[in-house]
Amino acid sequence: MTQHIHCIVNDCHYWKQGNMCAANEILVATDQFGATQPDKIDCNMAKQLTPQTAGTCMQTCCKSYVPKNSNKVFQDGVKKMS
Repeated sequence: MTQHIHCIVNDCHYWKQGNMCAANEILVATDQFGATQPDKIDCNMAKQLTPQTAGTCMQTCCKSYVPKNSNKVFQDGVKKMS
């Protein structure tokens, strides 16, 4: 079974045509977590993080976002798949 991650944030390094996410890993978190944690808290630390309850999809965010052409592209160890 192939997993497809859809994304409409086209200024992200991992966005690709067809509104797809090309990141080999993503971290979905609560908005509260995303707003209070630095960018360095990302996929490479996911196993160490405490799960949280969001309540609704409107209270979630993708912490794997990296701006296109950013110097942070390889900071978190996530790779862009073809």
